[in-house]
Amino acid sequence: MNSKKITLGIILSVFSLFVTVKANAAQEKNESSTSVESKEKEKFDPNEAILEHIADSHYFHVGGKVAFGLPVILYTDGGLEVFSASEFEHGEKTHQGKYHTYALVKDKIKVVGADGKTVDETAKIFDLSITRNVFSMWMSVILLLIIFGSVASSYKKRVGKAPKGLQSLLEPLILFIRDEVALPNIGYKYAKFMPLLLTMFFFILINNLIGMVPFFPGGSNLTGNIAVTMVLAVITLIVVNFNGNKYYWKHIFAPDVPFWLYPIMWVVELAGIISKPFALMVRLFANIMAGHVIVLALISLIFIFQTLWVSPVSIAFALFIDVLELLVAFLQAFIFTMLTALFIGSAVEEHHH
Repeated sequence: MNSKKITLGIILSVFSLFVTVKANAAQEKNESSTSVESKEKEKFDPNEAILEHIADSHYFHVGGKVAFGLPVILYTDGGLEVFSASEFEHGEKTHQGKYHTYALVKDKIKVVGADGKTVDETAKIFDLSITRNVFSMWMSVILLLIIFGSVASSYKKRVGKAPKGLQSLLEPLILFIRDEVALPNIGYKYAKFMPLLLTMFFFILINNLIGMVPFFPGGSNLTGNIAVTMVLAVITLIVVNFNGNKYYWKHIFAPDVPFWLYPIMWVVELAGIISKPFALMVRLFANIMAGHVIVLALISLIFIFQTLWVSPVSIAFALFIDVLELLVAFLQAFIFTMLTALFIGSAVEEHHH
């Protein structure tokens, strides 16, 4: 009797254990399917992450998720409106202005209807806001003024003495631009253009370096923005053509070819005037932006594969590209300055028989 009870108890225990295991397995399966669905819903989008980091924004990030809204300045058909981008809370809310209701749609400010979702395409709006790129440009300009103001003061105080401190760090770069860039390409008229060449070189270099620091306050992909490189290229275009002498313009409009070839040569030469600064613009923009995209793409592999096994390889390659990008930061500043000097030299060169 006792043995039958023991046997029955063992059978019931095994059965209850089996039922418990099956129930737990079913629950784990349901939880895993739910987690898979949630992961699919929250799937990492590398394109969005990369574009968010290299594009302009109405916020600047200090580190991690800490971000501050920058001033929003809008000129609409109703009038001028000024407020902070923090009112949008990263696009989650709208802002009720004096004349319209505004929303942040893919980091672009749009006029929306009463529901806060329907974009009013008929409303005229001119965005004059202080964006992350503008803020970063102001920071780099202030940094340049502080650095070169200090160096100029050191030169005045230490006339005839050996350079010291920051002065000794920048003097080799300044002499390099003078002796290896300005003099060989422009000639004896180099002194007139030295302020422009030095400003371009150090402005591009500092912004290239700031863009490489991931948590630099307000740092952004400034020289990887084609609008910024376009302005630099237009400055070069204006300086070259306003300083062109008669021999420069004679070569364009009255070259040493048969007169019936003049119309063709005019088209070719005028195209050359435009293509030179265009090449400057695209070269700087493409090289700096490509470096940021490659580094971000390599880091994104960790989140795409969702495994730590990829992280050592991804981080190793990202560090390698970062070192190359450091070289490119100096190289692109030098190339832009050297080509600008070369174009100026071709415009101011005297005619030789």
